[in-house]
Amino acid sequence: MKKKYQIFISSTFKDLKNERELVIKAILEMGHIPVGMEMFSAGDTQQWKLIQTQIDDCDYYVIISAFTYGSLDGEISYTEKEYDYAVSKDIPILGFIINDGVNWPAKSFDKTEDKIKKLNDFKEKIKNRIVSFWDDKNDLYAKVSISLMKQFNTNPRIGWIKSSEQMGPEVLKEVSRLSNENSKLRDIIQEQELQIENEKKAEFEKLIKTLKHNKREIAFKYEYDNEWSDSTEFTLLNIFNLLAPEFMIESSTERCRSYLGFILKPNKERKIKTNNSTPLNKIKSILADLSALEIIKPSLKKHPVSDKNEYWTLTLEGRQLFREVRREVLDENLSISIDNEEVETSEN
Repeated sequence: MKKKYQIFISSTFKDLKNERELVIKAILEMGHIPVGMEMFSAGDTQQWKLIQTQIDDCDYYVIISAFTYGSLDGEISYTEKEYDYAVSKDIPILGFIINDGVNWPAKSFDKTEDKIKKLNDFKEKIKNRIVSFWDDKNDLYAKVSISLMKQFNTNPRIGWIKSSEQMGPEVLKEVSRLSNENSKLRDIIQEQELQIENEKKAEFEKLIKTLKHNKREIAFKYEYDNEWSDSTEFTLLNIFNLLAPEFMIESSTERCRSYLGFILKPNKERKIKTNNSTPLNKIKSILADLSALEIIKPSLKKHPVSDKNEYWTLTLEGRQLFREVRREVLDENLSISIDNEEVETSEN
């Protein structure tokens, strides 16, 4: 399979225009894809983002340096900014630095001490990687070609491949094998998910059965009475169903105590005591049972130090259980409603 590599060319522009043209020619002659600042509009406010995207897609990065540091973006030149970005992306970098003392136009030299220092520091940075030194554009052309060919052989990259060349018989055979294997794995996962779902459903059914068959006796204290009365049995499911909405955020033991007294009192004609309406030890025992079944847990929400109440909230299992219980109630109500409508229709 023949690969085409994308190669980013970075340098100052005006002073190296002819040299860049020859480097682009060298890359095209090798059958690869050159990319550089010539491809971008100078007036494009998104230019840097576009350059980053192009560098991300490149397989190799060529940096050419002569005697000009280039225009600045803050404290750093655009050329050095591109170089630093390529380094951060671990793209193979090939540096090409002009030899000192070559015959070069005076207008293409930096004049200020600050830019000269920045340029020299940048060249030292480039020398930390693969670097070649050149004298003129023809020398640069040859050295870029040789260096890239060496990189293609010693450090091959992903590159670009024609889709028609990408899949030979062996690849198609492997794709078919992987597709079959993938299908089998999907079936196994589906079976496991169904098994987990059935196990979870069985656990819920067992939990609901446990709640239904466990009854707790609760006594009540009405206003103006000092004795407990009307002791009545309630299933844990009934109690949980009443308290679950209170636990959605959290509820205290005392709140559960008064709430159950108000809702469950057998004598609806009498007013229940605001406090101490049900036995505290009985309510604590019921909450402990619900906690043991892992459908409620102590709340971790912070309260003032002066607040000595115990607070409870639903566990994940408790929330799922409450949804199932409520769905069952709603389904039953719907069934009763439909039956009633059918009876009314038949009577009419």
